[in-house]
Formats: sequence, C-alpha cells, structure tokens
Amino acid sequence: MTDTIFIKGVVVHARHGVMKHETEVGQRFVIDLELFADLSESSRTDRLADTVSYSSVVETATEAFRNTNYKLLERAAGAVIDAILAAFPRVRGVKITVHKPHAPIAEIFEDVGVVLTRTRHAHG
Repeated sequence: MTDTIFIKGVVVHARHGVMKHETEVGQRFVIDLELFADLSESSRTDRLADTVSYSSVVETATEAFRNTNYKLLERAAGAVIDAILAAFPRVRGVKITVHKPHAPIAEIFEDVGVVLTRTRHAHG
C-alpha cells in the first residue's frame, strides 16, 4: 500500500528555457508534487518525525528548481525529483507536474508542461 502527500500550486520564478528572454528575465512556473510514502506510522503516532514535512519538501523542491538554469523543463523537473529522493528517505516515489504558463507558444493555450514520475530504486 502506498500513501500520498500532495502539494499543489507552488509558484517559482526561474530562468529555464531555450529562448534568450527566458534565460535573462525568467518567468513563473507552477509545480505540483505527489510524494508516495508509507504514512501508516505517522497516521498512528501523530508525530512529525514519523512523516515527511511539507514545508521542508517545498524548500527542497524550490531550491532545486531555481538552483540551475536548464534549457528543458524535463531536466528541471528531474532535478527536483532527484533532490527530494536524496533528502527524504521515507519517500518511495515522486510525481511532479511543472506548468509553464508563459511558454513561448504563438497560439492561445490553457496550460503546458511536463509530468515526470520516478520511484526509488532498490539497492542490492
């Protein structure tokens, strides 16, 4: 059984993209996260130490997203997943959706972005 912690609508200003104005001025991105973890212990104990702190996850995710300027949204999203899996051993997997509402597209569009899902690889 896998439980889920979700965090939706985290707004981050970053300079990802291929176009010159994207890397110079940057733009707003919106991040949604789903963290897959076993929350059975914390559901019984009511202790923060037995779960994953939402605020720590957001801090880790936004830092990883802003830390480096990437050409591709896929790479920026991958960097966030890598950082979360490295920092939070209780997290077994991460699904990230990165919305790029101001993407340089010549037509009117409602939303564009990427969704990546990665699970922790068992070592052994």
